[in-house]
Amino acid sequence: MNKAIIGKKLGMTQLFLDNGTMVPVTVVKAGPCTVVQKKTVERDGYSAVQLGFEEVAERKLNKPELGHLKKANTAALKHLKEFKLDNADALEVGATIDCTTFSAGDFVDVTGTTKGHGFSGVIKRWNQRRLKETHGVGPVHREVGSMGANSSPSRVMPGKHMPGQYGVEQVTILNLSVVKVDAEKGVLLIKGAIPGAKNSIVYVRNAVKK
Repeated sequence: MNKAIIGKKLGMTQLFLDNGTMVPVTVVKAGPCTVVQKKTVERDGYSAVQLGFEEVAERKLNKPELGHLKKANTAALKHLKEFKLDNADALEVGATIDCTTFSAGDFVDVTGTTKGHGFSGVIKRWNQRRLKETHGVGPVHREVGSMGANSSPSRVMPGKHMPGQYGVEQVTILNLSVVKVDAEKGVLLIKGAIPGAKNSIVYVRNAVKK
C-alpha cells in the first residue's frame, strides 16, 4: 500500500452529490500524523513507518513511550501504528501526513474496534430466533435451545454458538470510497459505515483488493 493514516471517527451524516444523489458518509478526523520511526530492510528486515496521532500531556505516557518519542524529537503522541508503505523510504522521521494524502474517488480499507456489548445472549450475539411462547415452552424463551446430540458425542461441539462477550474486536471494512476530502477541517468523508463508536480510533489505508 502507498497511503495510510490514523484517524478518529466523528460520526455519520449525509452528503448530496452533484447529480442530486444522497449518500450516507462517515466523518473521519484524519491526521495530522507524524512519522515517529522508520523501519529499514538493512536494520529490521522490512520497510515500514510508524505514525503517531493525537497530542497528549506528557504525564499521561510512561518513560519508555516518552523516550521513544523524544528520540524522534516529536511531541507526546497518544496513538502509534505501523504501516508497511511502498514509499516508506521517501518519508523521513518528523514528516507530517494529513488528510490530503487521499483524494475524492479513492477506495480505502478502514480498520476499527467495534462497539462493546458485554456478555450477550445468542439472540443478540448470533441473531438466533427465540423459542415459542406457547405449548409448554419455557419458562425461558431466549435461551440457546438444543446443544446437539445426547448420547453421542455426549459433549458440546467446538464452534457452537453460545452466549458470551460480544463486540470489542478489530474489524476491517474493505473497498469504501472517499466521497470528499475537506483539507480545511482535516476530515475525510467516507461512504457508508465503519466499525467503532464515536471518537474511536480508526486506521485508513488505500484498498489492497481494488
